[in-house]
Amino acid sequence: MEIQLHDKRFVPFVSAEELEWAIARMAQQIANDMGSEIPVFIGVLNGSFMVVSDFMKHYKKNCEVSFIKMASYEGMETTHEVKQLIGLNQDLSGRTVIVIEDIVDTGNTIVELHQLFADKNLKALKYATLFLKPEAYKKDIKIDYIGIEIENKFIVGFGLDYDGLGRNLPEVYQLKG
Repeated sequence: MEIQLHDKRFVPFVSAEELEWAIARMAQQIANDMGSEIPVFIGVLNGSFMVVSDFMKHYKKNCEVSFIKMASYEGMETTHEVKQLIGLNQDLSGRTVIVIEDIVDTGNTIVELHQLFADKNLKALKYATLFLKPEAYKKDIKIDYIGIEIENKFIVGFGLDYDGLGRNLPEVYQLKG
């Protein structure tokens, strides 16, 4: 079923079941890698709130979770400038931090986050994303956990928006045409 958000039409792309499966698989991979360690998961708002929520339901070991708010999009275009709107205020020294993103495309937010955490004296910094656009991602920073690789198309739903609309959709849609 097609949907309309503002002036654009979108068609179904990834079902709620596929999203659930990808998130559960990522949670299991991370749990296996962490062993008995207690990681700090950092969700990148606004887009990751649904991913982090579902991820936490599948991560069966002890962990901590926090959020940071970054912004890099206006409408359907990346601004190529990442702004930190809400920051972290906890001591992460000696901890393994795993950043959870909804989507990684240009990687500008990843670079900004990498710089942000560079002086935090972390044990390790890892990145997890529900969606990766390998065609668009040309940065040298490794994405450690990937839910689903997709083509370089504009998508909405499950936390991802088009000018504020669509975040609440339980599945993901791609721009029609």
